[in-house]
Amino acid sequence: MGRKRVIDQEEILNAAEFVVVRDGAAHLTLDAVAEKAGISKASVIYDYKTKQALIQAVIERRVANDKAFLQELTDGLGDMPSAVMRGLLLASANPPPDDTRAVAVNLCSALAQDAQLRSGIQKEQATIIARITETSTSPRGALLAYLALEGLKILEYLDLHSWPEKERRRILREINWLIDVEPQAGKKLPEIQAS
Repeated sequence: MGRKRVIDQEEILNAAEFVVVRDGAAHLTLDAVAEKAGISKASVIYDYKTKQALIQAVIERRVANDKAFLQELTDGLGDMPSAVMRGLLLASANPPPDDTRAVAVNLCSALAQDAQLRSGIQKEQATIIARITETSTSPRGALLAYLALEGLKILEYLDLHSWPEKERRRILREINWLIDVEPQAGKKLPEIQAS
């Protein structure tokens, strides 16, 4: 009877994230991940046959962790109106830490180049948008708030812009206000004019 395999999957994924930050997703190799994790390349290949499979596992773990965190925050709000959207807002209360930002920047590069990797994120986005519109007192206001929040997050995660803390808190309060805004029925919205 052979020895039981005791390689920790979290350690492999942690090593993969480290290599993604250090070398970029495009330059991630199974050899580099194995070296960082202190295991053989064969051990990495046993669970993740390809570089793409390993990157996908890193992304899926990030998504699962984000979902669990959001669910915890949403559950903590109880019967509050528009709890899903407000949970998303709470999850974004602080700017992303540098290590999270670095992983996000490099994984975005991988997502941009691989439709299969993007498909999981696209499905997750569709699920979140459906949950927001189904559970909000003002589905349109909540959707607009979500778009505003995602814009803020993208600018921060990609390190394109950051706001002073006081201004960021104000933006989040205004996004919170937007959640319950109900566009006036029958009121004609201005057309977008090309110049």
